[in-house]
Amino acid sequence: MFTKQTLPLSDTSLFSDLFTDYIQAAGQVKPFYSFHIDQAAYSAFFKQDGFQDLNREVLVQALERQGKLVENTHPATWNHISLLKNKTTYTVTTGHQLCLFTGPLYFIYKIISTINLAKTLTAQFPGKSIVPVYWMASEDHDFEEINHVHVFGKKVSWNSTQKGSVGEFSTEGIAEALNELKVILGESDHAKEIAGLFEKAYTKHTNLSDATRFLVNELFGEYGLVILDGNDPELKSLFKDEFKKDVFEQASFNAVNQSIEELKKHYSIQVNPREINVFYKAEQLRERIEKSGEGYKAVNTSTVFSKAELEKLIDTAPESMSPNVVLRPLYQQKILPNIAYVGGPGELAYWLEYKRLFEVYGITLPILMPRHFVMLIDKGTGNKLQKLNISIPDSFRDGEDLVKQFIKTEYDNSTLEEARSRLAGIYASLAETAAGIDKTLTGTVEAEKQKAINGIAAVEQKINRALKQRSENDVNQIWAIKGKLFPNNIPQERYDNFSMYYSKYGKEFISELMSLLVYDLKTFDYTVLREA
Repeated sequence: MFTKQTLPLSDTSLFSDLFTDYIQAAGQVKPFYSFHIDQAAYSAFFKQDGFQDLNREVLVQALERQGKLVENTHPATWNHISLLKNKTTYTVTTGHQLCLFTGPLYFIYKIISTINLAKTLTAQFPGKSIVPVYWMASEDHDFEEINHVHVFGKKVSWNSTQKGSVGEFSTEGIAEALNELKVILGESDHAKEIAGLFEKAYTKHTNLSDATRFLVNELFGEYGLVILDGNDPELKSLFKDEFKKDVFEQASFNAVNQSIEELKKHYSIQVNPREINVFYKAEQLRERIEKSGEGYKAVNTSTVFSKAELEKLIDTAPESMSPNVVLRPLYQQKILPNIAYVGGPGELAYWLEYKRLFEVYGITLPILMPRHFVMLIDKGTGNKLQKLNISIPDSFRDGEDLVKQFIKTEYDNSTLEEARSRLAGIYASLAETAAGIDKTLTGTVEAEKQKAINGIAAVEQKINRALKQRSENDVNQIWAIKGKLFPNNIPQERYDNFSMYYSKYGKEFISELMSLLVYDLKTFDYTVLREA
């Protein structure tokens, strides 16, 4: 189906200095993580084993309850949940929002990366079992980020006026978006198959969390993926002390800011902590908690608490507390025996701000693993690249640059360069003669020289326009390539929905990616998959 090619991450110009320096283990990044990303680091991580006090009983009970919320939790997943009772079982985790129809392609890549990392580590460390986990960001309340997908260049949106944590949103109203998607995907057998899967997920389950759980189970359950929803009263009861430490001592704010001051000497910052990194959660509501005089308030509401009242609420109803982007990693590591977090460049950048935070709370910081980064090139686009002599690394360049490069290959501008050179010589001689007569004439000569050079540039522009018109078809193909690989000037993996490819290849698309996106823990490159 696909042939695989890899590129150094630096060849793409897509990644921040902080991320690339982390991958390369640059010295100035080392103070911000505990272990790096090779086999020796994992071996050292296992030896320190910071999970001896983990409450595996509560974790497994929560996972068993959650697994029963849908009818299609796979036997392989149930086996992995059972294994988590053992102290020789660990997890690798990725987290993601509950995007409509899974959202952009990289959601699929993140989960595949997590599953394959678990496989690699299980093979390399006999006697230990490594379980892949997808952490559903069900408490997120940014509906505008998750309510749409792009399929074959068309945007499909789910419109809703619901508020609060998106995982609790009713799926009512998604049918309209689903019908729109069906039309776009067409009538092929694979298109009907994926549309039918979406229909089962979203119309047979009453809330977005259950719908997403069902959908991800269908796609990845056979690989034993465990799906965890942190929006769970029993799991949050394990995090009471950490909620209090953040709210009443500002421990997170102080720790992360110390790290930020050091990082800022070399890099831009991904996330800034708040004095309080906890939301107050209720039905149709998730709002930040802020200090207000001697008490506390939920922003944008009339809800206020005294210190004693808020402390009691944390003790008796921890489910009404919700961690933000600073506390969520701590919460994850508090309840899971998690040895690695699999994420993209933005995620790993903010995790690198948290080493001191984890130390303050006495919680184990995981190894930070890059997910796989992927570009898919269909046969038609591959043929265009070959015809226009555009290399894969070149395809990452700006479209205008590619057009200019193409025109240069079509037209040898050495004649104009020679004219510029001769012109410079003529005016240099003229300037010397004029200066010998009257030095004030030098400025006049220079001005005339610039006019002549501008004239040559104007001729060159007209030549380029004429070439563009003559090569209009080829230029259009260059822009078509850019539109395919970087739709809306965004990397394909961050824009297109996987249903485009499922409708063509069926479930074999997932199994093919599973076989190709593997880890060797030695090299971390950008993956290009070309349709064979």
